[in-house]
Amino acid sequence: MALGRRRYPRHGDRTPDRSGDGTGEHLPAGAFHILNDARLARFVGGAPPPGDARHRYVIVVQAIGIEKVGQLQVQADSTPAWLGFSINLSGHLLGRAVITPWAEVPAA
Repeated sequence: MALGRRRYPRHGDRTPDRSGDGTGEHLPAGAFHILNDARLARFVGGAPPPGDARHRYVIVVQAIGIEKVGQLQVQADSTPAWLGFSINLSGHLLGRAVITPWAEVPAA
């Protein structure tokens, strides 16, 4: 799952409530969603089919040393892959955290 990644002010320590709802109205000023792997500008969450095996999700948070994501040539219609490539190519990556949770829905 790739979340629609957002640019938040560096002093922020959490995302605002309902910031992933796709409307953009709950995002901090200057922040925007990019499309996720489902081509939606919103967080869709984990959705394994009931009775299927555990689904693994990789969530990556990256800190970059620039003020505006636009400096990476990333726009609201960019893909998560393009954002990741642009960050790695730019040399502005300061740090990366990876969380790998899983989800499973029991059979009915």
